[in-house]
Amino acid sequence: MLYRAALAALGAATSVVAVTPLEVHGSQFVNPKTGAAFQIVGAAYQIGGSAGYDPSHNKDPLSDGDVCRRDAALMQILGVNTIRVYNLDPSLNHDECASIFNKAGMYMLIDVNSPLVGESLNSAEPWTSYYAAYVERTFAIVENFKNYPNLLGFFSGNEVIDAVKTGAHAPPYIRAVTRDLKNYIKKHADREIPVGYSAADVREVLEDSWNYFQCAIDGDVNDMSRADMFALNSYSWCGDSNFHDSSYDELAALFKSTSVPVFYSEFGCNTPSPRVFTEIASIYGSNMTSIFSGGVVYEFAQEENNYGLAKINADGSVELLSDFRTLQNQYAKLDFKTVQNVKALGTPITPPKCTPSLIKEDGFNNNFTLPVPPPGVQKMIDNGISKKVNGKLVDVSDWNVKQIVKDIDGSALNNLAVKPLSDDSANTPGHNGGGGSNSDNPEESDSAAPRLAPLGSISAAVFAIPAVVATSFAIGLTLL
Repeated sequence: MLYRAALAALGAATSVVAVTPLEVHGSQFVNPKTGAAFQIVGAAYQIGGSAGYDPSHNKDPLSDGDVCRRDAALMQILGVNTIRVYNLDPSLNHDECASIFNKAGMYMLIDVNSPLVGESLNSAEPWTSYYAAYVERTFAIVENFKNYPNLLGFFSGNEVIDAVKTGAHAPPYIRAVTRDLKNYIKKHADREIPVGYSAADVREVLEDSWNYFQCAIDGDVNDMSRADMFALNSYSWCGDSNFHDSSYDELAALFKSTSVPVFYSEFGCNTPSPRVFTEIASIYGSNMTSIFSGGVVYEFAQEENNYGLAKINADGSVELLSDFRTLQNQYAKLDFKTVQNVKALGTPITPPKCTPSLIKEDGFNNNFTLPVPPPGVQKMIDNGISKKVNGKLVDVSDWNVKQIVKDIDGSALNNLAVKPLSDDSANTPGHNGGGGSNSDNPEESDSAAPRLAPLGSISAAVFAIPAVVATSFAIGLTLL
């Protein structure tokens, strides 16, 4: 009895259980255990915007377990099965957050770059930023995340090409970074991990970007510079639109012949506001799921650009916004058991051979001769980098949310917690019904969660934003 009481006092520790690592088979993400094609039901996750990445204070979006636990519980309620995280510090330990999201049934899409100087490519003059120290940092991100089974993939670039002008020089360098990452993963990871590109939905360069990155140089299907996936940040569906007026039909037609998985790495136009998210029925409907692999809604946390699903206060408390419940209701209309149990095609797809004729726009780079790795990079690929923090899944003993969370009507959500999933499971809408509401003052309620100590001011600065905004950085750079 004393032994059992002692165990109970320690809390109900949950042994490490992993989601199934996904694989790329042709144009689909596939669960190798079930043979089912996987549809991304994602959310962009960047607490604090670009200011949430602060190496001088050992802070990034996946460095605080209490924050990740809070947000994983809320995204479970929403129905999310994937998060996209933009800016991360490879010197930090991310084990607790990665383990929380893993047990919550959520995969991670990780950008290898950051908004800081020397940690991204300069799209205007990429040759000035492609050097050993930059590449080493991207390898450090790989080392940090490669062992997490819920890692879905890495983005080697985000909206680097936003016009024909930036498409003139950047493509070979983005492809070179992809090559370096894939060669490093092949040498130092225990499994294949997809590497791809997240494009701005700028139609004059979208098709050329996709073809440039999916084609095989010299027709070699094992070409290590070839992207494993292609994603787009698209905001063309605004308000109560439809498949045609939003130009989703044009995107479906464009990518119908894709040889790699294609998905929305950002979506969710906020004009008009609040959003109605009627695009959900199309993204996960029969017109799209045979071509697209789902999408990532922009974004979980509210910032000045007004795309958030939840407002994060300086003391760590959260206020759900109307967009949260609207999106949840749109997901609830769909039969995700059917959506996520479609058998993969199982048919190999031969990528197009890289030739100048693939490129349509005058001025977009049609040369597939790539820059060689910078001095010292091949040695890193051969031997591994010396400064690295290797992540691993850890046991999590507490799933209860400590912060106050209020619903859209101001009532507190009580007894909010992550609901751990069984082995080989991904989160689905409806798995976590959420805590009950209490309209009383949460500070006077016995069941209300205690407040955390203040976390400090959260800046409204934003790094990942729609393409129409992202091109106006004062420094004149587009970040990879």
